[in-house]
Amino acid sequence: MTPSAPPMPSSVGPLFGGDDVQPATPQAAGTALCRHLLQDMLRVRRMEERSAQLYGEGRIRGFLHLLVGQEAVCAGVMPHLRADDHVVGTYREHGHALLRGVPMRAIMAEMFGRVEGCCRGRGGSMHLFDAQRRFHGGQAIVGAGLPLAVGLALAGRVGGGAGDGITAVFFGEGAVAEGAFHEALNLAALWALPVLFICENNLYAMGTALSRSQAQMDLTVQARAHTVTAAQAPGMQVLTVHEAARQAVAQVRKSGAPVFLELHTYRFRAHSMFDPGLYRDAAEVERWKRHDPVTGFRDRLWAEGLLDESGWEEMSRRADGEVDDAVAFAQAGHDEAVEDLLRGVVA
Repeated sequence: MTPSAPPMPSSVGPLFGGDDVQPATPQAAGTALCRHLLQDMLRVRRMEERSAQLYGEGRIRGFLHLLVGQEAVCAGVMPHLRADDHVVGTYREHGHALLRGVPMRAIMAEMFGRVEGCCRGRGGSMHLFDAQRRFHGGQAIVGAGLPLAVGLALAGRVGGGAGDGITAVFFGEGAVAEGAFHEALNLAALWALPVLFICENNLYAMGTALSRSQAQMDLTVQARAHTVTAAQAPGMQVLTVHEAARQAVAQVRKSGAPVFLELHTYRFRAHSMFDPGLYRDAAEVERWKRHDPVTGFRDRLWAEGLLDESGWEEMSRRADGEVDDAVAFAQAGHDEAVEDLLRGVVA
């Protein structure tokens, strides 16, 4: 069995300087924020679970990469990003797109291959894109979003864009082995570009454990080698992610320079629906499931009196209702007309 990542603290102190950090506790965060974060994670979880079911039924085709277990990352980071910020995702991006504001209807229709999808059904699961919301994919190639994020930040700088907008790019730890990772961090640091690099370290790049591919498992060391400010935090605890992201985003906006944030997380499902998952044993997965970001946070709110059974049932009804509506919308959608199949195709 491959050793897991080292244990991370349950709260996060000042990552980037300053002494105004509040404890990552539900009582300090407040009922409204806690319930909002839990609802967001639940929306993502239920959408992903239904997507797996639909894939098994043959209604979603192609590749499908689910982030079940990693919901705290997108739920904790997205609230700090503004409408004028850019967001770049990986192929495991359904939750990121949803919490960026892409309607679940458009996401589900896209996975069904319908013209009502956010990319007219041409992108599918791995290529969700929404220009209006500045959500730039959905990148099928490992690490492909990193130079794209630097390019977006550079375009804003060269174009004379005003304000303190940033570009946030999500990627897995497997991308650290790509040349694009080092090129992107080097250029972002060299040109002082406002890019927030968010590494979702789930320990396995497809089927290769981090300990089998990287001699230096503390990925912040590699980021600092490019003079990029770097920090890490536990990625299974949504309040801790929320606080770490708040600090990271504030640092990028203030400095106009890149920041690297490594979040330790874990996917409960295999790499994709095609993956038999033979590179890790069931006992390891079950151990990580004891740190489920959704049910764990629910139980914590329940124990501290910030949520009761009726409140949780109402959250579940809302999430399930949104998913049911999105699936019905996708099923009622339309395939692209044959005469339009070459539209937008450049040879």
